[in-house]
Amino acid sequence: MNRYQRKILTHFILVVVVTLAAVVGMYNVKDIINRSEAMRAMEQLGEVIFRYRRENGTVPPASYVENIRPQLDGAVRLGELIYRARWIEYNCPDYEILAYTRKNYRSLVANPGYIVLRMDGTVEWVEPKVFEEQLQQQQSPLERQLSQ
Repeated sequence: MNRYQRKILTHFILVVVVTLAAVVGMYNVKDIINRSEAMRAMEQLGEVIFRYRRENGTVPPASYVENIRPQLDGAVRLGELIYRARWIEYNCPDYEILAYTRKNYRSLVANPGYIVLRMDGTVEWVEPKVFEEQLQQQQSPLERQLSQ
């Protein structure tokens, strides 16, 4: 192999490696952006829900939340939202889960988990095992049966 062929082969390998690194990097960045946008959309939803709660003394019904969702920035990134208002008692603790959505990220930096809106208005990312234990403790037997 002469010097010219070696140079072409080296450049080709360099371009392939840089392209692969860029593709892997963008895949990971995409998941990070989608996760942060979904968290932001859940925070906006929480603001709307708790504004309704301050005005009316109770959390809104599920139909109200479904009508509000399309108006939120990044609401499509939330995916399937589970809203638990009908199962929550009036004097429930602040850590009670009000709404959640499962996200199945499979990249190097974003793992699967749940975006959770709690009764105190906080939005957080919760690992699947921790979330399932918390939800199990908070669900009534009837809610568990109907959700399956």
